[in-house]
Amino acid sequence: MSIGDTLDRALNAPGDDLAPAALAVARLEYPRLDQASYLAKLDALGREAGRRVARGGPKMPVDARVSAVSRFLYDEQGFTGNREHYDDPRNSFLNEVLDRRTGIPITLAVVYIEVARRAGVRVEGINFPGHFLVRASEDLIIDPFHEGALVAEQDCRELLNQHVGPEAAFDRSLLEPATRRQIVTRMLVNLKRSYVRMRSMPQARAVADLLVTLDPSALGELRDRGLLAYHMDDFAAALRDLETYLRLTPKTDDDEDSKKEYEQIWEHVKNLRRRVASFN
Repeated sequence: MSIGDTLDRALNAPGDDLAPAALAVARLEYPRLDQASYLAKLDALGREAGRRVARGGPKMPVDARVSAVSRFLYDEQGFTGNREHYDDPRNSFLNEVLDRRTGIPITLAVVYIEVARRAGVRVEGINFPGHFLVRASEDLIIDPFHEGALVAEQDCRELLNQHVGPEAAFDRSLLEPATRRQIVTRMLVNLKRSYVRMRSMPQARAVADLLVTLDPSALGELRDRGLLAYHMDDFAAALRDLETYLRLTPKTDDDEDSKKEYEQIWEHVKNLRRRVASFN
């Protein structure tokens, strides 16, 4: 079964399990990955975290239950954010995060969500711009990258300013729970960026191809796949993607950046047409 088929099956499976989809992503780099062994690791972590939660009794408040999970993962198990090598692609693979106990916000969030769920504590991911978060209730927000620190609304405003810029307006809708598909898509986007920074174009193209498969309407991913094919001298594939991108993207003179991008892609297409024609 292809990675795309495996991922599609995991995303459409009943329930809220994130781990099978995240491990399907890891097969991009580890095609022989033993998924069952990593699910067993999560089960074991969940059982141990559940024992810590159970010590508080059935009337233990939510914030105390969350604290018990956080102490177990970060103080006992040593999970931590990879601040020194944030762009390392291994930070985007759940198997590596479980083995190395380090990752980026979104993969640490997947670990947190999956372990907490197994421990009987319901938490959800928040697709916050620039820094993925986790929430246990409307006002109980957790930063999985910073050892489970609790995040207030003012902290969220500062994160938005830090990652997006002072022009970004904070809105409570930014704290809405993320779907399983949104979480996996963001994992893939992060991974693609890491590969591009490393100039690992074949791997970046494989991720872009998976993103287009997941959402054929994602025109930005179609454009990126075409540009990556161009860098790899696969001119026919690049032309096909970039022509489709231009056909589906309305040209506008209102937005200077959009106009400039459209013109740049159009120049690529004209060059590609000449190259492809020379092969015939």
